[in-house]
Parts: sequence; structure tokens; C-alpha cells
Amino acid sequence: MNVDDLDKQLMFLKEIDGLKRVVRQSPLLDRSRKENSAEHSWHLAMYAWLLQEYAAEPVDISRVIRMLLLHDVVEVDAGDTPIHAPSDRDDQAEREARAAVRLFGLLPGAQGEELMALWREFEAAESADAKFAKALDRFQPFLVNISTDGGTWSENNVSREQVLKRYSVEIGRGAPRLWALCEEWVAAHPENWQRPKP
Repeated sequence: MNVDDLDKQLMFLKEIDGLKRVVRQSPLLDRSRKENSAEHSWHLAMYAWLLQEYAAEPVDISRVIRMLLLHDVVEVDAGDTPIHAPSDRDDQAEREARAAVRLFGLLPGAQGEELMALWREFEAAESADAKFAKALDRFQPFLVNISTDGGTWSENNVSREQVLKRYSVEIGRGAPRLWALCEEWVAAHPENWQRPKP
């Protein structure tokens, strides 16, 4: 056993404990509180495992699960940027890239490079594995919002048209049968998720 490598691995594992402090906009289904990014990542790994048959193309589910477990690790430094919040996407991408270099750089060389490559693959969303992972990263909060009567959509005055636009590409590319279900949910929902302006 290489003690230096073990020290680096343990340092990384202690550092990513910070993901438990990153609070997202999405609530738990019982609406008792907001979920954190560590919970989100774990839940997505379960989604991948259980819903793998809905991937648009054949996928290596163990890679998809690993991708989902690490995709938001950069939020330890960069924080979470909600999909409906106005933000500078270029600045967000730059902050996340810097965080990836720092965090994955804590690991022994080859292991850090492997995680960095997997994170970049997720971000690029070009491989079948990454497209399915991205689809689930959008599908999970979609289901949360449907299950909480609009959830963050109501909080952010998001219209049906915005919902369809913001989720359709990723879910449709990576899991078209799940996107068809999302469209049914939107069509059946009696609200437009927008709160009246005071």
C-alpha cells in the first residue's frame, strides 16, 4: 500500500464531505427542507441503476453511476447554480472547471485524471453514457417539481413553455421515453406553475 496515495485519497474524501453543505433549490418530496447536492448525487445514482432500460442507447451503467456520483463534486467550491436562476453560464463553467482541477488534483495522479476525464465527459454530454446521465440529472428535479405541485417552478414563476424548453433537450436526447412521460405530466397538470404577481 502506498501511504502517500492513501493520504491523498483520504484528503479528497474529507474534502468532498463539503457537498453535504451545498443546499439546492429542490425540496425533499415531503417538503420538510431542501435537498443537498450529496443527496441529489446519491439519488441520481439510484435513478440510473433502476431506470437504465430507458436510456436512448446502450450504456455502461457502472460508468453512468460513477459519473452521477461525481458530477456535482465541483459544487464544493463552485456552489449550486439552479437551472431557473439568472446566471452567467460562462462564469459558472469557469468556476466549476477551477474546482475540478483543485479537487481532482487532490487524488493520486492517475486516479485524479480518471475522475477529471469522467467529469469532463459528463459536462460535454456527447457519449451515450453522458447523455443518459445528463437526462437523469434533469429528470430527477422534474419529477420532484411535478410531485410538489410545481415546487421550484412556482417559486421562480416558470411557465409551462419554459419547463418544456429547459428540460426537453437533455431528457429527450438521453432518455426519450422518460421525456414522453414528462410531456404527459405537464399536459395533465392543472397549474401553469406561475404565482400571480402582487
